[in-house]
Amino acid sequence: MGKNMTYHRKKIVTIFFAALAVFLILAGRLTWLMIFRSDYYSERARELHERERSIKAARGRIIDANGTVIADNKTVCTVSVIHNQIKDADAIVETLSRELDLSEDFVRKRVEKYSSIERIKSNVDKEKGDAIRAYNLEGVKVDEDYKRYYPYGSLASKVLGFTGGDNQGIIGLEVKYEEYLKGQEGTILTVTDARGVEIDAAGEERVEPVAGGDLYVSLDMNIQSYATQLARQVMETKEAERVSILVMNPQNGEIMAMADVPEFDLNQPYELPEGTDTGNLSQEQKQELLNQMWRNGCINDTYEPGSTFKIITAAAGLEGGVVTTEDRFSCPGFIMVEDRRIRCHKIAGHGAENFVEATMNSCNPVFITVGMRLGVEKYYHYFRQFGLLNKTGVDLPGEAGTIMHKMEDMKAVELATVSFGQSFQITPIQLATTASSIINGGNRITPHFAVMTSDREGTEIKRFSYPVTEHIVSEETSATMRMILEQVVEKGSGKNGYVEGARIGGKTATSQTLPRGSGRYIASFLGFAPANDPKVLALVIIHNPQGVYYGGQVAAPVVRQLFENILPYLEKMDYN
Repeated sequence: MGKNMTYHRKKIVTIFFAALAVFLILAGRLTWLMIFRSDYYSERARELHERERSIKAARGRIIDANGTVIADNKTVCTVSVIHNQIKDADAIVETLSRELDLSEDFVRKRVEKYSSIERIKSNVDKEKGDAIRAYNLEGVKVDEDYKRYYPYGSLASKVLGFTGGDNQGIIGLEVKYEEYLKGQEGTILTVTDARGVEIDAAGEERVEPVAGGDLYVSLDMNIQSYATQLARQVMETKEAERVSILVMNPQNGEIMAMADVPEFDLNQPYELPEGTDTGNLSQEQKQELLNQMWRNGCINDTYEPGSTFKIITAAAGLEGGVVTTEDRFSCPGFIMVEDRRIRCHKIAGHGAENFVEATMNSCNPVFITVGMRLGVEKYYHYFRQFGLLNKTGVDLPGEAGTIMHKMEDMKAVELATVSFGQSFQITPIQLATTASSIINGGNRITPHFAVMTSDREGTEIKRFSYPVTEHIVSEETSATMRMILEQVVEKGSGKNGYVEGARIGGKTATSQTLPRGSGRYIASFLGFAPANDPKVLALVIIHNPQGVYYGGQVAAPVVRQLFENILPYLEKMDYN
């Protein structure tokens, strides 16, 4: 029995010391947490009782070449409800459904949903938000933020693009320069009790948003406005499907105007054109129609350029030494390439002519001859040298690439048709850029809009620079091309592009859309001024004009009217 007592005493002592050890460990742990980790756990506890709401940042403005704001912000409100703070759900449902023009069922589902915060509607006009705030409904929050606003409506819509409900860029410059325009969101922090009810005495803690940077662009809304007006007139009078007008500085690639009508209202970008039957459309079909409406034909679409491409063939022939301005030709109205008879647009032929006259006459057989003299490999060499096989790098999303025969697939007939601008496709921006680079002294420029970004006070943040490839043609070839193209307007097929008192160079084109024989044509004219020292280049493309469809008769007069108006304006602005 003595042994049993001793055993029990030892067991009790062991249990005592074990319990003491556990107590000391727990006490030590508690002391460490309370003294050394108190700040951490206090912060965690505070976080558990904080509710966070975001504050949208003011998006950076887009500003044109004259300092005119062309994309701005409008103050709007976001209306939300906080479930735990609601005292009178019925009153909230009735008020919000009436003021926000929403169904009571829609509002009630959100009011009764148990969540930390539930958004009812965003992009609410400020006046309406102020009116809702004035009701002082417990559990209803009205926060101010921003909605994108476009003062000029549809003007330059396919260039500027627009933003979505979250104020993020969707297309155009808005999405291309998102990182500079978007800014940084702020937050509103409120302290709540364990039930989620805000503690009035704790107040609010705000982290203010940081506005996005302003984007300055080369777009001139005066030129853009007139170009768009002309495009609409042509579209109406010629019953055309679409009209594109592109105006740029051929020396540095700055784009002054890019109209592609019909355009759309930037403030209502999801509204399809008037007259569109949307009754039986699926969501996918409607989205496809919207995508087509937003599509910028100047950069997203390719087309057969026709005779404007003779600028490239002529420059390659001169640079490659296979033709001179004095070379003589004879045009009988056609040329045989292998077993294929390819005719000139003048069926009777142009007869004897030199190369300058052949360009003035836009003579297909002569340009086929130049292409054949170059041969496939040398011609392809100049495609690469001129930059035609690469995208231009224009600062808009979705640029299409050139669709050209592979060198190994280009036989005699393909070489012949490419020489005068058929059987391949390029974008309008590619044609304008390549022509600019040929006439500006031989420097391949990058077409662009963005010039710089700044903060709201005007302090420069970033100035954009763009690649230039020098000497794609020699100065001599460039000067010769300027001289030849001035003759085209003075005495040749482009005479309807002539402007009294100005030196204009240019080239007409009339191309057929596929399939051949469809009776659908594209009329175009590329012009520049002054011809001896180009400062402005314009390209007009008219898709499927009714009646007369020749580029010299339909498109050249449009460039003439454009230049008659903008050349004095540019001179007054001392543009360089």
